Amino acid sequence: MSINFDSALGIHDEALTLRAQRSEVLASNIANADTPNFKARDIDFKNALAQATAGQARTDQLKTTHHNHISGTAPGGHPETQYRIPLQPSLDGNTVDTQLEKTAYAENSVQYQTTLNILNRKFGSLIGAIRGE
Repeated sequence: MSINFDSALGIHDEALTLRAQRSEVLASNIANADTPNFKARDIDFKNALAQATAGQARTDQLKTTHHNHISGTAPGGHPETQYRIPLQPSLDGNTVDTQLEKTAYAENSVQYQTTLNILNRKFGSLIGAIRGE
């Protein structure tokens, strides 16, 4: 009987990739907290994970009528980032709320570590099965 890694790992490999990408976006927001006119962004993790696991094309893609048109997909297969609506806009046009961003980053980090722990246990189980333990 062969081992199918897709069924053995479930959605956790996609979740780990999306969590890493979300960390980059949130870190960029924090780094640009004092940049005038910077717009805070985030990834809709639940929607991005659902699309990644279903293998679906994004529903918000631009429709093209010619093969030379811009595709409208996010570069590199990254999930599309969405602009965050500020709770209290600043005078310089920056929409980053550092408290919100730091909280989201910390929460995402904990969820990333949890996903790593789950994958570690799954790989441990697979190694045990291969060794016959």
